[in-house]
Formats: sequence, structure tokens, C-alpha cells
Amino acid sequence: MSICKSGIYFGVSVCDISTGEFYSSEIKSENNFALLLDEIARFAPSEIIANSMMFECQEEMDKIRERFSIYMSRFSDKFFTDDVGNLTLDYNIIEKPLAVKSINALLEYLNETQMTSLEHINTITIYSLSKYMSLDINARRNLEITEKMRDKSKKGTLLWVLDKTSTSMGGRLLRRWLNDPLLEVKEIQERLDAVKELKDNMMLRGEITDTLKKVY
Repeated sequence: MSICKSGIYFGVSVCDISTGEFYSSEIKSENNFALLLDEIARFAPSEIIANSMMFECQEEMDKIRERFSIYMSRFSDKFFTDDVGNLTLDYNIIEKPLAVKSINALLEYLNETQMTSLEHINTITIYSLSKYMSLDINARRNLEITEKMRDKSKKGTLLWVLDKTSTSMGGRLLRRWLNDPLLEVKEIQERLDAVKELKDNMMLRGEITDTLKKVY
């Protein structure tokens, strides 16, 4: 995760290097820092890079370290640029300069640190915080969606009960869906329709399951 702080606002970008999934957003609302903590809880990154303004905000950094076991480091401000350059997105990204800054820094960091091809990171999804139901850290912990309160294990959680996926990609997708409850009725209905189609067609479901089991 890359965090770019500017005043009381934040730009956030997240990348899963294994799948190439890349998400970015801006936090410009009330309770901005609380929303930032919610986004960290939502994605549960293993590492965070931050610009100088973020890294030097001792109170906020202490709260992040207190709540999460995440390695955090300062990344050079010269890479937190708002140059849209080669960023080709189906979105008016120019209107989100903080998101662009966090994207550019994260891309540069990945290029510097990953000793492998990053060609699979070819799509950046700009998302709105209002698209998903906001679940704060305490709600996620108490609901035991992906980890138990007592020992942070997966067994006995909602994810553990539901996860019958055939691929690691499917497992990650299910985790994201559980962590990000939809709010838009149209999208909820589309997902329910897809589930109904598979539930009602046993042969199709079996064929898809067999095919997915062959995916590395």
C-alpha cells in the first residue's frame, strides 16, 4: 500500500503483486484518518510506503503501528508526482491528483524492489469509498469475517465457512467480496443473479469447477 498525505487528505493505492490487481482512491471526507484506518483494515497490506508528510505525522503513524502489524517506510517524495504520464485509465484521473501521486510512488517502488517482470500489472482500478459499506476496524474484528478475535486464525471465521473455492484467485476474490459489502442495488442484484444461475444449473457448475481446478 502507498499512502500520500496532503494536509488532512489522503491518496491511497494498493497492489497485489501475485495477481496484478491494483486499486487506488482518494480520501476527502469527514473523519479522513479514521477512513484511512478502515482502508488499511480492508486490504490488510503486508507493507506500507508513505510520503514525508505522512511519515512525519507521529500521532497518526503511532496509531497505525498500534493497530496493525505492518512494515512501514518512508519513500522519496520525488516519486509522489501527479504526472499522469503513461497512466491510461477509464476515469478522469486528472481530478484525483492524490490518487495519482500514490499510484506513481507505488509503481516506482515495485519497479525498484521486485526482481521479476511486472507486465501483469496492467490495469489500475479507481474506486470510490462510497461504493462499499464502510466497516471500521472494530466491526471487522467483532464480526470475525476473515480472522478470529482471539488468535487471528482463519478457522471458524465467515471466510472459513464459505471458502470452497478451487483456485487461489477465487479465494482472494471471495475474501475481497466479504471485506467489501456492496451498496449499489444493481450490482448486488447482478451478483445474486450469477449465484442463482450456478446454483440452478448443476452440470454447468460441475464443468466450471472441474475447469477451475486445472488453473495454477
